[in-house]
Amino acid sequence: MVKQSSTPLNRTFTTAPMMDWSDRHCRAFWRLLTKEAVLYSEMVTTGAILNNDPQRYLQFNNSEHPVALQLGGSNPGELARAAKIGEEFGYDEINLNVGCPSDRVQNNMIGACLMAHPELVADCMQAMAENCSVPVTIKHRTGIDDMADYDHLYRFVERIHQAGTHTFIIHARKAILQGLSPKENREIPPLTYEFVHDIKKSFPDLEIILNGGLADLDTMQQQLQHVDGVMVGREAYHNPWILSEVDGRFYGKAPFSQSRHEVVEAFFPYMEAELQKGNRIAYMSRHILGIFNGLPGARQFRRHISENSHRKDAGLSLIKEALAFVPRELTSI
Repeated sequence: MVKQSSTPLNRTFTTAPMMDWSDRHCRAFWRLLTKEAVLYSEMVTTGAILNNDPQRYLQFNNSEHPVALQLGGSNPGELARAAKIGEEFGYDEINLNVGCPSDRVQNNMIGACLMAHPELVADCMQAMAENCSVPVTIKHRTGIDDMADYDHLYRFVERIHQAGTHTFIIHARKAILQGLSPKENREIPPLTYEFVHDIKKSFPDLEIILNGGLADLDTMQQQLQHVDGVMVGREAYHNPWILSEVDGRFYGKAPFSQSRHEVVEAFFPYMEAELQKGNRIAYMSRHILGIFNGLPGARQFRRHISENSHRKDAGLSLIKEALAFVPRELTSI
């Protein structure tokens, strides 16, 4: 089991849970760029934890703290057990997914469809909170289908707050549960930041984190005039270098001093340790492909890794070869 962080979580800047992307290798890389941001796991269902070896789904590196586990499920008893296991593994927070719109999770009563069942969600949140001592939080949409006006959102937050929940991460788009793919649900429904701002005004004592469409640091900082924190997903993944500014801009820490080359090289010991465990270089290298975005040689860097990381003999030498495509003197930009 992994030791938990001993300091209270500061969610001014958080990274989003993203299926197949924000795994433990990705988070270990991100932690080289920001020491302060709270990192969220990809969603793990209660069934995966309770019906299998939880080590397979919950293991993570101690460097990842502060790190939160996102759960998917709708059975209060199962969520309570899974939350307890997550706490025992050392996660600093347990988060419930009430935002994913995919058909697959809907069929199992997971994700955004739960917004139509606030009483059940309240029972789930209360059961988890009563079964573990770390913070239990929720991530949800502003609404679903035709249940998407501000009154619906207000009543949902009010009911979940009554169950003892203090931290709400709100994706500022409604989810359309029939007819749109998960990708389309991140793009087609319009952003309604004003709904999230108004929730903070209506519930000033709650911690409200804004998620959705946040792509530049200036906009994120501006949003902190209205909410308590921001959660960033795909921009952090495709352009991870933005994370190097987080500690200085959002937490008042010293400016980041390493170059992009040095960050990749700092990831070498982690990759080497994973290779020695029998993991493939492709599992780690896919998460660093965006580190040089916008610089000369970035495309060749990505291509060299993408075309060769599947080889059984691929190791750190592959990453070193790829680094040669990007002029070192430019990588502090």
